[in-house]
Amino acid sequence: MTSWKKGAFSLVLTIGLIFLGSMAAFSQQTAAPTKEFEGTVKVAVGKYIYLPQAQGLDIIVAGNVEGGLENLVGKDIKVKVTILPDKANLVIADSIELKEGTAYRNIYTRSGEPTFEDYFDQHLRDEYVALAITNINKPEEWEGKAKVKVYGKLQKSKVKESGAEKEITHLIILDKNGKEIARIIVDNITDYARFYLSKLRLFDKFWFYLNVKDQVDKKVRVKTKELFHADVVFCGLY
Repeated sequence: MTSWKKGAFSLVLTIGLIFLGSMAAFSQQTAAPTKEFEGTVKVAVGKYIYLPQAQGLDIIVAGNVEGGLENLVGKDIKVKVTILPDKANLVIADSIELKEGTAYRNIYTRSGEPTFEDYFDQHLRDEYVALAITNINKPEEWEGKAKVKVYGKLQKSKVKESGAEKEITHLIILDKNGKEIARIIVDNITDYARFYLSKLRLFDKFWFYLNVKDQVDKKVRVKTKELFHADVVFCGLY
């Protein structure tokens, strides 16, 4: 091999090694960071866990938890998580160990990617208009709005439909004196919203974030104070 060919080959090899080294360094820099938390589970609903020691982060699982996730409430665990850069308050559990006596036993290992179909990104709060309901005869206060938030409380009610009795969930809207003004029929509460309901167990009234559905007929509204149907997608103190 002539000297110029040797030089060219050496140059190509050097550039290749530099490129591979740069790619490896970049991969290390962009890898999602991981953390480990240890503490007592306060809330576990659906696929979400609340661990106070996780510093305000919600933990989502992707896979089966031995004994059931909701049975972890009140138990001590050690959980390794991966941070999600695009979801400010959510982390994925990579493994969960249950404390038994003085030792820990693995009861969950992440087996895939979680689904986020019911996750409510809290950056979306501004898209929900706060309703100020003063009277059921003022439909302009709520009509034409698809995403709203309402301050109130949940209440189970029994109603008769086609001669049969069934239980439905109402969101009760109260005035400043605690008197009922109106009701919203709750058709569905997502797991993430139920998770936050459990976290807010020390409160009986707070803000509910709703996706509005069908309006209630005016004649029915006069009798029942029901305004519209909605799905609860999130709830919080503001």
